[in-house]
Amino acid sequence: MKIVFQHDHPLPVRAYGGIERILYWLMLELDKQGHEVTLIGHKESKFPGTRIKLIEKPETNWFESIPKDTDIIHLFYNFVVPGKIPTLTAIQGNGKPGELFPINTVFCSSKHAQNHGASAFVHNALDFNEYKFIERPMNWDHFLFLAKASWKVKNVKDAISVCKKSHKHLHIAGGNYWWPSKYIHGHGIIGGEPKIKIMNQCDALIWPVRWHEPFGIAIIEAMALGLPVIASPFGSHSEIITEETGIIVNNKNELIEIVQTCPRQFNRNLIRKYVENKFSISKLCHKYIQYYEKILSGENLNHAQPQWSLKTEAQELLSF
Repeated sequence: MKIVFQHDHPLPVRAYGGIERILYWLMLELDKQGHEVTLIGHKESKFPGTRIKLIEKPETNWFESIPKDTDIIHLFYNFVVPGKIPTLTAIQGNGKPGELFPINTVFCSSKHAQNHGASAFVHNALDFNEYKFIERPMNWDHFLFLAKASWKVKNVKDAISVCKKSHKHLHIAGGNYWWPSKYIHGHGIIGGEPKIKIMNQCDALIWPVRWHEPFGIAIIEAMALGLPVIASPFGSHSEIITEETGIIVNNKNELIEIVQTCPRQFNRNLIRKYVENKFSISKLCHKYIQYYEKILSGENLNHAQPQWSLKTEAQELLSF
């Protein structure tokens, strides 16, 4: 199959960038499986040891560079490509009121799809070679917040207040913290090895988001290093987090109780095996190939054009 992707920034991403890494890993896996992969993108993108073809993105009308013999186009943003070549659109975020997505849009969890009146989804995944698992004890003293701290829906505010009140350390990988505190450690926006090093110092991920979380790549990143996840009940969390891999809490008071005292012993090796089995890049690739084949056979992935279907806007803070 001849598959074309389009992305503006250099791949592989040099620092933080969950979606970019998934796109890159997917392209590598498709190439590994014998498909002909082309990226219309940044001239500094590199794919050593592969057959992936790079077409430098022109300043305007990138779609005019699509090879004529392309079977399918795979985009990670909402855009209707002119012409007759079929397109699969993968969406990671929540839509805005009134925003319509193409009928062949794939969301990143069942709940994410449902919230847009759709059914097609593919869970996100990781290349576990980039997440070295280290055997170590779990002391329940150091917690991780892995998200852009300035984004209110991610709710770093409650993560900070809970750890302060509980006299536990919180490591914020996704922002700084300027107020003096022996318990709160802001590491800025980081990625790659520095991020993995900080994650390996922590005992669990605190994920108290206050919106309908589409997926939460940080959840499976934490699990890849054997960290259980303490999360709010919103969005996709119940699809991803099991009793063996974390705890879903309904409010801040429950979060405080869990952070102060771990209610059960977690098996870090089991957490790693769970995420490897369920969220591998090979599984993600297999599911996308099934959707490519369905589209090329003339079928639609959804019964109608998806759009945000809830009464409240996606960015509106949910009660926690």
